[in-house]
Amino acid sequence: MSDYKKLRIIFLGTPEFAVASLNALVQAGCNIVGVVTAPDKPAGRGLQLQQSAVKKYAVEHQLKVLQPEKLKNEDFINELQQLQADVQIVVAFRMLPLIVWNMPPMGTINVHGSLLPQYRGAAPINWAIINGEKQTGVTTFKLKHEIDTGNILMQEIIAIDEDETAGTLHDKMKDIGANLLVKTIQQIAVNSIEEIEQHQTSNIEHLTLKHAPKIFTETCKIDWTKNVDDVYNLIRGLAPYPAAFTMLQNKTLKIFSCSKITEQPTQDTGSFITDHKTYLRFACSNGYIDVKELQLEGKKRMPVEDFLKGFRG
Repeated sequence: MSDYKKLRIIFLGTPEFAVASLNALVQAGCNIVGVVTAPDKPAGRGLQLQQSAVKKYAVEHQLKVLQPEKLKNEDFINELQQLQADVQIVVAFRMLPLIVWNMPPMGTINVHGSLLPQYRGAAPINWAIINGEKQTGVTTFKLKHEIDTGNILMQEIIAIDEDETAGTLHDKMKDIGANLLVKTIQQIAVNSIEEIEQHQTSNIEHLTLKHAPKIFTETCKIDWTKNVDDVYNLIRGLAPYPAAFTMLQNKTLKIFSCSKITEQPTQDTGSFITDHKTYLRFACSNGYIDVKELQLEGKKRMPVEDFLKGFRG
């Protein structure tokens, strides 16, 4: 099929990250025959039903929406089959059963926030920063059974700045990934992409593969005995969510932004120094983390100067 606009596409996604890709496809004139997203969920004080970001977008653009509770549900499978998609696209969605991802003749394409095969898993943006990488990227690839292992279609490299956070990288990647997805669909339509098996990527046998598992609470606790670069990278890689934390006066203190000072501390690791006006610094093994924005348990997120006005420590 030479015209990508004739391809019948089903899009599967849920959060804001996925909306950028769906919007890029719509703006490029792609034929979206169905959008699959999470069921509405009760949220907020009144527990009112909230629509996913993808559903809101789909409704605004008069796209057909499917919201299955279970992806193996017979009615859902029948609906999918009736839509007769040529290709499916998955961006930030849950794992798909074989019967779903294997349905369209041209397969199912996923957008992943790393340069596969590196950083397979649920949190590639976070782990690239936590590990101090200077670059990452985005990959479009064909789904297969083992997670994030399918054949690579296209990739684009993204530089990670020294002060990059997971939040800023997420926003950058959202748009770059959306544009790469449109290019991928355009190239697939004219059959001009040579799929690359991940084990054939350059020098993979010499690579140490790094993984991107889900972030748990233990991951977020700061270990002040580590060097200042490692702690700085952890804080950046978890900002703004879920945020790295430490304990201060028996309360959880989340740190959202900071700078690092590389001078040998005279204090024990984990202890802090402050002038009670402008700075709050925690000692690491070889330097200080100078906190800029934080949130103490039970309080609002605020700049360190505002926090110090009421702090007695």
